[in-house]
Amino acid sequence: MPTTPFLPTPDPQSPHISVLSLSVPVAMGYVPLGMVFGFLFVQAGAPWWLAVTASVLVFAGAAQFMMVPMLAAGLPLASIAVATLVVNLRHIFYGLSLLDKLPKQPMARWYLVFALTDETYSVLTTLPPGTSTRQMVAVALLNQGWWVLGTLLGALIGAQAQIALTGLDFALAALFAVLAVEQWRSADSAAPLWVAVVSYAVAWALMPQQALLIAIGLSVLAGMVWHPPGAKEPMP
Repeated sequence: MPTTPFLPTPDPQSPHISVLSLSVPVAMGYVPLGMVFGFLFVQAGAPWWLAVTASVLVFAGAAQFMMVPMLAAGLPLASIAVATLVVNLRHIFYGLSLLDKLPKQPMARWYLVFALTDETYSVLTTLPPGTSTRQMVAVALLNQGWWVLGTLLGALIGAQAQIALTGLDFALAALFAVLAVEQWRSADSAAPLWVAVVSYAVAWALMPQQALLIAIGLSVLAGMVWHPPGAKEPMP
């Protein structure tokens, strides 16, 4: 049976994991949030199919929500592109930390780079050693599929009726809480979690309006200078 560029032949040595079970927690956040995006996009005056196209070709989460009022205000695409770049700069650090895990196959590698959202990154970093390229790509494809499905449902609802989707914004916070717990359970040490908590507390005390940005910077700095017990120093 021929294989696709995205889904290579399964490796018999790969650990047995359920890709669907890994993706279900993400679906709990992506489907309702995708619905909100699709609904707002259509309510801003765009056709329903353009909302789905954005989720297929852009797939940028928060940046997609950001571009709705920008498109409605008639801002040029260059301004939207620059704003999207600034919002997604954190993915540079995500990608650097996954360089050794990303597959060698060009198509699979580039798709994982494109589909690397916060939630997909969280799932990929908890996969056991030896996880196959097929399994990694399947996780990313499923996660994007949930987002596209939610967008489609929200866009169709928005095109047919005036229904408020308020109250669904809790889903993103709940999703991040679940992913943080999974990261904590799979990690050898709880130190990264406590570093993040303390960093945010310090940032909130210093500059509440910029607490998240400062906390991210403090966490990155801590990761650069902190060496876990038992870690080997690099050879000169």
